[in-house]
Amino acid sequence: MYEYDAVSRLRDSQLADVDGGERVKNIHNYIVKGVLWQAFTSEQPVALLIDEIDKADIEFPNDLLREIDRMEFYCYETRELIKAKTRPLVFITSNNEKELPDAFLRRCFFHYIKFPEAPVMQQIVDVHFPGLKKELLGAAMKTFYDVRNLPGIKKKPSTSELLDWIKLLVAEDIPLKALQSTDDKISVPPLVGALLKNEQDVTLFEKLVFMNQRGR
Repeated sequence: MYEYDAVSRLRDSQLADVDGGERVKNIHNYIVKGVLWQAFTSEQPVALLIDEIDKADIEFPNDLLREIDRMEFYCYETRELIKAKTRPLVFITSNNEKELPDAFLRRCFFHYIKFPEAPVMQQIVDVHFPGLKKELLGAAMKTFYDVRNLPGIKKKPSTSELLDWIKLLVAEDIPLKALQSTDDKISVPPLVGALLKNEQDVTLFEKLVFMNQRGR
């Protein structure tokens, strides 16, 4: 909702002779308004995105639930009650890395977004790399989904890993043939560390590649 910048206030108090200390006297100068504060005080209805709530502190969902239910919160530093002028439309995302409180979930409308299939993913990549050659994009996409669909992978590469990987392929000028296999064997793609971020997954992948090559 907000942050109190006590460090800046302390620093300014040590330099109070510069302006007579007028800035330090007004605590409002050291309150950093968060997105919830901005949404509540907006004159127009807004959409509020709270991303990856499952990565926040365990008490955060319940605290957030209370503020959204009441459409108000209290700023103790300035002794203000911040009330919503208009009710924001709140979108909350979660990667399901940890369970959220039942009381919180009961008040949410749940919508599961499936991982993008290749056609949708291609549109996403096109937005970030509009000039990418179709051959390179096709080969990169095939390799990405091959790696993602391998059995036993603990942390499957996501959209962000694909975009980072393509960025590296372009920056390093990796040739198309490095992504293609003439005999249809599974091989370790270049810069695989951009896709797999877990030692166990890299080891497993290398073993699968070795077994595939021996089997053929």
